[in-house]
Amino acid sequence: MKPKKIYHSISDVASLVKVKPYVLRYWETEFSMLKPKVMRGGRRAYRESDIKLVMMIRKLLYEDRFTIEGARRKLQDMDRAEIHQLAIPFEQSSRQAALEEIRKGLQEISETLGQALAGEPEGDF
Repeated sequence: MKPKKIYHSISDVASLVKVKPYVLRYWETEFSMLKPKVMRGGRRAYRESDIKLVMMIRKLLYEDRFTIEGARRKLQDMDRAEIHQLAIPFEQSSRQAALEEIRKGLQEISETLGQALAGEPEGDF
């Protein structure tokens, strides 16, 4: 079973929040608190906290219709906890893949335990 990803690519984040990657790069210039890690070759690596901030920026700009300046001020006034409490939505296909991966992992554990128990003499447990 794969561990939870710590870093996500700009294309993953752009797809999740439904904006183009160049929009995310632009937002980095306008919102000083948005600072994804920059890897070798200039690739951006977004952490969960970065994604939540991007989601909040998108909401302020696209849904609440703030200007860039207004959104910047709103974010500065917000408690960081408000932003970090946002849930990151999974796409249906990602959710299905995650469930399948969990199911396979549980099946492997069950088989390993079954083999271990079959090889042990009774009464050792």
